[in-house]
Amino acid sequence: MSASQGLLVCWALLVSLSAGTVLAGAAGLWLVVLLLAASKAWLIADGFMELRHAPWGWRLMLLGWAVVLVLLIGVIC
Repeated sequence: MSASQGLLVCWALLVSLSAGTVLAGAAGLWLVVLLLAASKAWLIADGFMELRHAPWGWRLMLLGWAVVLVLLIGVIC
């Protein structure tokens, strides 16, 4: 798969996850919204930012931040 095809696949997945987030939010399924948000953060980091091959420290910091935010929002709500 070429780089441009990979980006198109990432984009299509992000659109699908965004639509799912809106639908889950409208249905009041907040846990699903948080899980979809974490999935989107992971896809952005590995797909668009291409940190898939970056050192583990960078990936851990970026993906860890998304998990921390999801956990904080989940605890607050």
